Amino acid sequence: MSYGVKIFAGRASKSLAEQIATKFGASLGDVKVTEFSDGEFQPSFEETVRGQDVFIVQSTMPPTENLFEMLLMVDAAKRASARKIVAVIPYFGFARQDRKDKPRVAIGAKLIANMLMAAGVDRVMTMDLHADQIQGFFEVPVDHLFASTLFFNEMKALDNGNLIMAAPDAGGAKRANAYAKKLDTGLAICHKHRKKANEVAEMTVIGDVAGKDVILIDDMCDTAGTLTKAAELFIEKGAKSVRAFCTHAVLSGPAYERINNSKLTELIVTDTIPLKQKSDKIRVITVADLFADVIDRLIKNESISTHFIIS
Repeated sequence: MSYGVKIFAGRASKSLAEQIATKFGASLGDVKVTEFSDGEFQPSFEETVRGQDVFIVQSTMPPTENLFEMLLMVDAAKRASARKIVAVIPYFGFARQDRKDKPRVAIGAKLIANMLMAAGVDRVMTMDLHADQIQGFFEVPVDHLFASTLFFNEMKALDNGNLIMAAPDAGGAKRANAYAKKLDTGLAICHKHRKKANEVAEMTVIGDVAGKDVILIDDMCDTAGTLTKAAELFIEKGAKSVRAFCTHAVLSGPAYERINNSKLTELIVTDTIPLKQKSDKIRVITVADLFADVIDRLIKNESISTHFIIS
């Protein structure tokens, strides 16, 4: 018996899902979302999924409706007798809540994993988790993809022998060091101290960036406070230019204003999250080809490890 593949999208990721489906060689499945006056909503598949391998594409950035829409679609597919259900979550929201970093707080990432498994997912496909250990929160396979597949070639094109890789904080040092080794460059780290979330109190630079073209690496850019302060600090320390590569363009609050007024030459992001507005300093690289290829390999039971340039 041959099984079919159907790709559907939640409302938050429809544009990306359409690109993924086109690259895969299929048309995007038909989903209708009925909204009630009190804010409740009900997604429904407007075509059969019985016996099919169903891929549901939805980034779960806030608001939480995006996550709940994904859960409802998974449940609907399960109740409609889908053969397998794969949650394709380009941006996995709540990933910053991967541990108890203070008393009496939730481990949000684990809760999301539990909810997805309870809804009925057979597999999860995601990109650049804020914390790698989140893969272990699932009792189903997780395909954890990396934007390095896309970013590495961009960095090689920029490499004039004067590059230095940089991490905006100690948590990103491992990622930046992996790029530095691959590109054979130096490494600099920003040490930051926060008084509260989304607000940097102090920042210092570890490493010599004088006369260098700095490339900042991070998994996400939220309010852009850390990124823009780091860029300013590097320029103060004598850097020639500062570019930033961030996988997930969360870009909330004053992020766009900060980036436009910053010392950054350019911010390169992926389309795991759609941009809310355009900026001359922000360039978007699509992940559609990568996800389409991984879906194809998954269907054919082929290895995807060739995509792991830097993990």
